[in-house]
Amino acid sequence: MHETSDLLIMLKSRIPLIVIETNEELRAIELIVKMSIQLAKPVFQWSVASGLTANNIAILGSDERVPKTEEASAVLTHIFKTQTPAFFILCDFHPFFEDETVSVRRLKEIALKFDQLQHHILLISHELNLPPELNSFASKFHMTLPTDEQIRRMVISEIRRWSVENQGRQVRIDNHAFIQIIHHLRGLSATSAERLARSIIVGDGAISTEDIERISKAKAELMDLGGVLHYEFETAKFEDVAGLVHLKHWVQERKNAFLVSASSNKKQLDFPKGIMLLGVQGSGKSLAAKAVAGSLNLPLLRLDIASLYNKYIGQSEANLKRAFLLADKMAPAVLWIDEIEKSIHNGDDADNGTSKRILGMMLTWMSERKKPVFIVATSNDVSQLPPELIRKGRLDEMFFVDLPAEKMRVDIFKIHLKKRELDENEFDIQQLAQLAEGFSGAEIEQVIISAIYSARAKQASIRTEHFVDAIDKTRPLSVIMAEKIDALRLWAKDRTVSAG
Repeated sequence: MHETSDLLIMLKSRIPLIVIETNEELRAIELIVKMSIQLAKPVFQWSVASGLTANNIAILGSDERVPKTEEASAVLTHIFKTQTPAFFILCDFHPFFEDETVSVRRLKEIALKFDQLQHHILLISHELNLPPELNSFASKFHMTLPTDEQIRRMVISEIRRWSVENQGRQVRIDNHAFIQIIHHLRGLSATSAERLARSIIVGDGAISTEDIERISKAKAELMDLGGVLHYEFETAKFEDVAGLVHLKHWVQERKNAFLVSASSNKKQLDFPKGIMLLGVQGSGKSLAAKAVAGSLNLPLLRLDIASLYNKYIGQSEANLKRAFLLADKMAPAVLWIDEIEKSIHNGDDADNGTSKRILGMMLTWMSERKKPVFIVATSNDVSQLPPELIRKGRLDEMFFVDLPAEKMRVDIFKIHLKKRELDENEFDIQQLAQLAEGFSGAEIEQVIISAIYSARAKQASIRTEHFVDAIDKTRPLSVIMAEKIDALRLWAKDRTVSAG
């Protein structure tokens, strides 16, 4: 149903307080004025800077300011005393709910007398949480976001605008990039989508594949992911990841299916949902998560478990709900839930049931989400994971990322030497790979770093001997925590798919 119809139904339902959370204040006000004409009611608009102003010129024939209404308590008193039914738009009223008992009480009195006053209070702000005593009198109205077709027309409009402003020059368009940019602009308001489309064209008069990443980064900043989700600017490609051939093949097989579903608003029956990466610490799960996003050419969002939990009852659940909402709006995207077992706490009742509620919300979203968000969950401790989280249907597959075999260790040495601009031919990599048996990828990288520091301290050229010495001085996790790692590998043997 169109947003005008939705708002009209809400207004006719005799709801005294209507909350509109949006950054498109002008479009929201325009919509309310449109409704007021249909319902033949005047509209007044208030802000702390301008006070109360008669907005609906079509009915009132003026835009006169009502004197002495700049203060929140003053405007509410004026509304309470006004006898003619009207719409009152309060812009950015949310600060006045904090320790403003008079304002809260006065709004409640206006709502309680709705049958007599017939006033609708419309609260417009970027974010607004009503005090509990007002919730029963209120309802939230959600502004609709532009469809793919509307976004396409916006982008074409910006292309034509640029052409007119540049003496008829044509914008250079990569068709694949054009389609992807429309998909990446989903979830933004019309104003924001239009501005981003303009920004990528104005610079060079082109729409290219380089603009896809720019759009994703700008979208993340606009949507204010801070606190619960982090936009990972540095992703990777599978060629940057040694081994993991089974995982790479699995992702490659499903890449087209996921991208097709992401580019279509139609329901896909075989929508790839995501994977679980279980393995030893430092074995490359995080790099693999980044490589999945890089391979799919999608933005990577990381759920920050540490910021998820809050000491106030209900706030942790609110944080997770916001995270999932933002992930849906960022779609198509990859959502990386690192060390997912830490978000569950194994259902411990010591946290007043928060963990159980978090688990319930997570399971529901994983099963019912309709937006193209591909999950990559990583875990170091399978004993902490509830069975309902890891069963098929919530995620497509569970891969075990083991300690690297010798051939894979050779590749890891080569990757990290190249990363530090060292010639692999100058070192006996085969010998180093054999000596580093039981080392994880992260531990091999630290061996290289340690050897470089050691050689520089001695003002010597880096030789194989420096790496050998660093390996000899390192006690890998496979030795320090041998029993725990052996138990993990034994559990994963017949229960997971080998990533390598």
